[in-house]
Amino acid sequence: MIASLRGTIVSNATGQIVIDVAGVGYLVNVTGNTAAKLTLDKEVLLFTAMVVREDAMTLFGFASALEQELFDALRSVTGVGPKSALMILATLTPSEIASAVATENDSAFKSVSGIGPKTAKLITVTLAGKLSHLVVAAGSEAVAASGSFEDVAAALAGLGWSEKLASDSVREATKQLGSTATRDSVLKAALAILGSAKSGATK
Repeated sequence: MIASLRGTIVSNATGQIVIDVAGVGYLVNVTGNTAAKLTLDKEVLLFTAMVVREDAMTLFGFASALEQELFDALRSVTGVGPKSALMILATLTPSEIASAVATENDSAFKSVSGIGPKTAKLITVTLAGKLSHLVVAAGSEAVAASGSFEDVAAALAGLGWSEKLASDSVREATKQLGSTATRDSVLKAALAILGSAKSGATK
């Protein structure tokens, strides 16, 4: 199984790139966001997932280990194939995916091309409670549990939320949970608060 590739970008077409690793060119499917960050003739490290079928072996590449793990998590959902999982990652950020699952907001996934209402609902149901460790891992400063849950705020900030919003949501979540607060429960509650706030702002 090929888990990552480090090499030089020799081709960058829509949805696919070719990366030269020690003289061997690997064709890798990527999102438009990832492709836009890649420069021809420059060395890059991509995290990869290999999908093996009877008629083909296909590589999918990601700029971060978080995206690669989210890709695998999405593929575990009935009805979500590798192309659909890649489309979700191309449409929604990791924070939006995590918030949608935490708040059971299947509408977020309905906005993705090719994802119908039934599959969108299955995504939120299947992945419920399974993304917390991925979200925490996304925060580069989130390395250990903290009594004040500052690491949870750092993880949320690492996913793209502003530091103020991240801190405010963690503070509110901790207040709601009281003495029952744990790292995972605070994270889930904070994501729900952020998701609700975003939903309200778009109405």
